Amino acid sequence: MINKWLNDNLGRLRLVGFCEAFSWLLLLGFAMPLKYIWKEELAVKIVGWVHGYFFIVYIFLAIRVKFQHNWKWNKLINAFISALVPFGTFFFDAQLKKEQSQIKS
Repeated sequence: MINKWLNDNLGRLRLVGFCEAFSWLLLLGFAMPLKYIWKEELAVKIVGWVHGYFFIVYIFLAIRVKFQHNWKWNKLINAFISALVPFGTFFFDAQLKKEQSQIKS
């Protein structure tokens, strides 16, 4: 399953989008409560760095895929917005999955 995601930039964008969303959920649902309830700041630092990495990679991959697959600017803007909204990249992934299956067939 991972191989089909790593074969092209669209698949990589889907994989990184999943990692970005999951890391944000970890940041909001695990690390932030640890910091503000139990005063444990290390989790925010670690998960925050990981999330930041995936966020930046997601944005760069979205730009790359935009030009590689001739996306309209609206679709690129939707990709950016989806990275800002909780669960957003999960919903945007449905579009990417559909596009990827159309390319393969």
